[in-house]
Amino acid sequence: MRMFLTGNHAAAYGAKLSRPQVIAAYPITPQSPIYEKISEWDGQGALGARMMRVESEHSAMAASISASLTGARTFTATASQGIALMHELLHFASGMRVPIVMVNVNRSLAAPWSFWSEQTDSLSQRDTGWLKFYVADNQETLDTVIQAFKISETVFLPTMVVLEAFYISHFMEPVEVPDQKLVDDFLPPFEPAFRLDTDNPAAFSQTVTQSQYAQFRIQRHQAMEDALEVAGEVDMEYQKAFGRGYGLLESYRLEDAETVLVTAGTIGCTARVAIDELREEGKKVGMLRIRLFRPFPKEQLITSLRHAKKIAVIERNLSPGQEGIFCEELKSALYSRVNGIPVCGFVLGLGGTNVSPLHIKKVFAITEQMNEAPLKPILNIEDEDAFGI
Repeated sequence: MRMFLTGNHAAAYGAKLSRPQVIAAYPITPQSPIYEKISEWDGQGALGARMMRVESEHSAMAASISASLTGARTFTATASQGIALMHELLHFASGMRVPIVMVNVNRSLAAPWSFWSEQTDSLSQRDTGWLKFYVADNQETLDTVIQAFKISETVFLPTMVVLEAFYISHFMEPVEVPDQKLVDDFLPPFEPAFRLDTDNPAAFSQTVTQSQYAQFRIQRHQAMEDALEVAGEVDMEYQKAFGRGYGLLESYRLEDAETVLVTAGTIGCTARVAIDELREEGKKVGMLRIRLFRPFPKEQLITSLRHAKKIAVIERNLSPGQEGIFCEELKSALYSRVNGIPVCGFVLGLGGTNVSPLHIKKVFAITEQMNEAPLKPILNIEDEDAFGI
């Protein structure tokens, strides 16, 4: 069934179709419409899950962990300061191997106070042990939520589905909402090997020795590595069942591209428009959009970029004192395998400022002029007169 949905409501439908048994959440702009839509279904008796209304995001994650440990399929959502408040418990969730699915609506972190899109809130949780998908539109949001449950419940790690404030969360687009029977066939009920059970008492997350702790960390890392293959298989299975697949990376006009624009999220949609215009001018340019950020798809990235002559990374985040985090990760992946390709980092769209096709074309023009990669990120090209282009 085709519906006209915001990205937030697409996320809510994806969650509902996945038949969660417990949903614990706390409202925060711009995530609140997810919570409100799910609460509406709950009030109508149409949710089919227990809705927990908690007093903070920290409590929402604590409740989600507890519910998941009992074997319940669990969903939550948050944004910005909310995910920052959850930080402590995100480590618990991955360390206790609970397959929670959480939607994070990217919003700038204070201070100063802002409600607009930026990737820093999710990227600041990079090392918490959560799988992380960065989606580009409303349809991909719904589909990735459903996929995330299957991936998480296979590798026993939590997954974060990340969508951008307002550019996805509040924009409306036609979205294909699949039939419940098809989703049920794709995503069977959650059956963990171990769970909290009063008839069979067990303890979770006990104090361990140094060597035991190291083994737990190594096992979690291996599960993250395994998730690369699982995520690819689940996406192919989803494409076969529903006619839509996304891959771990999206390639666009990459076959003969000499300059490749690497990005994530909605900037990828804008880049397609700019690339088409540049191609009409005879420019050999293409795009690689990173959909799965953790685990980082290093081998796929290296293969896709091996023949590029120049790479420009465009992203909505900045690690103060370093550069954009996607650029940093990409350079790390390329370092040991591919030499001599300049990688130029561009930080655009901070605080939700618009990134237009003109900005993408400026990025291309600046990259073409460079003979070597700059050591610092390139900032502030939003000005129409920047660089005289």
